[in-house]
Amino acid sequence: MTATEWITDTALVLIVFRQLREGRLDHKTFLLPLAIVAFVGYSYLDSVPTAGNDLVLIGALTAVGAALGVAGGIYTRIRTLDGDLLIKAGAVSAVLWIAGMGARMGFQTWVEHGGGADDVARFSLAHHITSGQAWVTAFVLMALTEVVTRVATIYVRSRAARAARTLPVPATTV
Repeated sequence: MTATEWITDTALVLIVFRQLREGRLDHKTFLLPLAIVAFVGYSYLDSVPTAGNDLVLIGALTAVGAALGVAGGIYTRIRTLDGDLLIKAGAVSAVLWIAGMGARMGFQTWVEHGGGADDVARFSLAHHITSGQAWVTAFVLMALTEVVTRVATIYVRSRAARAARTLPVPATTV
């Protein structure tokens, strides 16, 4: 892994650690993770391999990223206080986030330094995965999808919380 990859992965993990402490939900909550994944996508997604079962691998890991992102967004607490929306990542959200980001980092480290390259090559051959780029694309899209779906889930939930806050209280009849 390059220094840029380590920095990017670490930054994505630290985003959730920052949210373990309750803070105000604002534009930075959405823009910072989206800016990081935009950089990652621009840097690593040159092409999407489509031969063999490359798309199956890419689709499977993208689906895992989506599931982790939605679940992480659901397990992030959003509440109102004095007219502001507050956000706090729960333990489940943090574990899911770290599991998703850590899986990619762990896989890459295992392949590059842990002797996993031969195992991945055999698996790829047996399952008709045609190139290393398929693995790169799959894991990058997994990370991008996890971030985007988590941010989108938090956004939708924040809009619902904001709408619930502004609803008029029904009058009771006596």
